[in-house]
Amino acid sequence: MLWQPPLAPKYHEMSEEQLISAITARRKHLGDQVIILGHHYQQDEVIAFADFTGDSFKLSQLAAERVRQTGAKYVIFCGVHFMAESADVLAPEDVSVILPDLGAGCSMADMADHEQVLDAWDAIHQSFEKSNFRGRVIPICYMNCTAAIKAFCGEHGGAVCTSSNCQRIFEWALAGGTQPLREGEEIKILFMPDQHLGRNTAAMMGYDVITQTAVWDPHDPDGRGGLDEQTINDVTFLLWKGHCSVHKLFRPEHVDQARAEWPDVHVMCHPECAYEVCQKADSTGSTEQIIAAVENAKPGSRWAIGTEVHLVNRVAERANKRDVQVRILSQCQCLCTTMYRIDLPHLLWVLDELAAGRVVNQIKVERATSHWANIALDRMLKITAAAKAQASPSVPVD
Repeated sequence: MLWQPPLAPKYHEMSEEQLISAITARRKHLGDQVIILGHHYQQDEVIAFADFTGDSFKLSQLAAERVRQTGAKYVIFCGVHFMAESADVLAPEDVSVILPDLGAGCSMADMADHEQVLDAWDAIHQSFEKSNFRGRVIPICYMNCTAAIKAFCGEHGGAVCTSSNCQRIFEWALAGGTQPLREGEEIKILFMPDQHLGRNTAAMMGYDVITQTAVWDPHDPDGRGGLDEQTINDVTFLLWKGHCSVHKLFRPEHVDQARAEWPDVHVMCHPECAYEVCQKADSTGSTEQIIAAVENAKPGSRWAIGTEVHLVNRVAERANKRDVQVRILSQCQCLCTTMYRIDLPHLLWVLDELAAGRVVNQIKVERATSHWANIALDRMLKITAAAKAQASPSVPVD
């Protein structure tokens, strides 16, 4: 996590009404030069100023498109550090991406750093040499990781995935990835940094999570991930020992409690939740899939959602108008505390600085890293586009 210098006292002394008025004035003054992005987990008062609301990669894509349309020079990402990195990777070179509070990091992304991944990669291949394994390992990383990890995957024949397309990316990798699968060749996946998304996706694909997945611990003192050579050789999925601190708070007993209170409830969890929780749920889905499911829910239905509280509250408020009841799966304050660091005082501060001709808190990805990260992201887009085209082939017109 980067250090954020404290703001001048005036920003914390202003009332919410004063902050809103000042931010509104700054937005008007800066006009089309600025694009503000608000992640789904962000606070409502910040979301109110967002030009776009969504998941991290979707927001980065929307920002890049808006930059092309308007010639904007500044993208303010009200999210966390890795999200701002992705926005910088996709944005033109002359666009500045700003994170209002440098302390807004992601504990999951921090659980896998580049040096650890390089060490793991070497250790895995050393183990394969001893066991005469002649297949390949393809690295796949979740969007919730640093640009350096994305770049590693891009440079080593892998790709990025999101929670909604993870299975498609896994299928692509197991079919050979960037190279045709040779006869008798075995593919293994090194998945970073969220073990739970990897395990849940493997289960959905029909793999036995006990015998065909194993957790790689980067802090193992022996440098072998806490695994013996036989396990490394036998499993299909090596899952990085990482997790989301928000979704880890949901437990199987929370599902039981929701069903006891609402016998007709539909429990839907984000696949970053633990395997035991997702197995008890009625369905799993990404943030966008959760939103769509509730928006399409029948009036009178009841839903318990296992994801971040700000999103659930926002979804619940809209659903209530359609006679759909929504509650969070657990009342244990499942909020993204680092996202919570982005607030109105910090948003006003970066806008004030821009108005004065100063760019603060710029997130800049080094060029070589950006190059390979973009390749990994582009692979993901091509894989998902091809899968969609295959699922819904175009009908020729006579």
